[in-house]
Amino acid sequence: MKKAQFIPLDFQEYPVAEMRRRAADFYADMKRRRTVRDFSDRPVPRDIIETCLLAAGTAPNGANMQPWHFVVVSDPAVKRQIREAAEAEEREFYARRASDEWLAALAPLGTDASKPFLETAPYLIAIFAQSYGIGPAGAKIKHYYVQESVGIATGMLITALHQAGLASLTHTPSPMNFLNELLGRPHNERPFLILVVGYPQINAEVPVITKKALDKFATFIETSVAS
Repeated sequence: MKKAQFIPLDFQEYPVAEMRRRAADFYADMKRRRTVRDFSDRPVPRDIIETCLLAAGTAPNGANMQPWHFVVVSDPAVKRQIREAAEAEEREFYARRASDEWLAALAPLGTDASKPFLETAPYLIAIFAQSYGIGPAGAKIKHYYVQESVGIATGMLITALHQAGLASLTHTPSPMNFLNELLGRPHNERPFLILVVGYPQINAEVPVITKKALDKFATFIETSVAS
């Protein structure tokens, strides 16, 4: 077994007042982030996407196996193929697979089986979760907490893209096995989601939604003070 090696932690601490300011500024900026369905076809420099992917690659993950793969698609022909395959699954979903309850939950968002953004946006990032790794001799390498790890990396990617000034949309047609074939990904990888990336259209609109208040989704268990 390889012996663990350690290096000094690169950590930046801030005064409490600065911590509060940074946390508040980040929250204010993230409140502006919205899922976008109306994308512009304006080009985005590839190096910006690369840097955001590098940020996603720093995500914490099980045993540092980094069980993810990102396929960045800008080729119009491939984007069209993805749209055609995704819309075929979406038509089945809206017509037969989705329950009435599910469709009712989606109704306020105004979604349907038509997904033009899959062609319009300059980038589609297909995110794959690696069920296991494959060693040089073809041996399987066990991965740990795959879904959790890929979910964290995806969240960091969405945040990085927003910080860079780009809009995104998480798209999850089900099933997504067509992505393996279209993008030439191996059998040890499962499609996690498609992230649509670009600039929003001028005058783009988003649904009116509300977010839960803190006391509705967080519980604090603190030491009580005896009276």
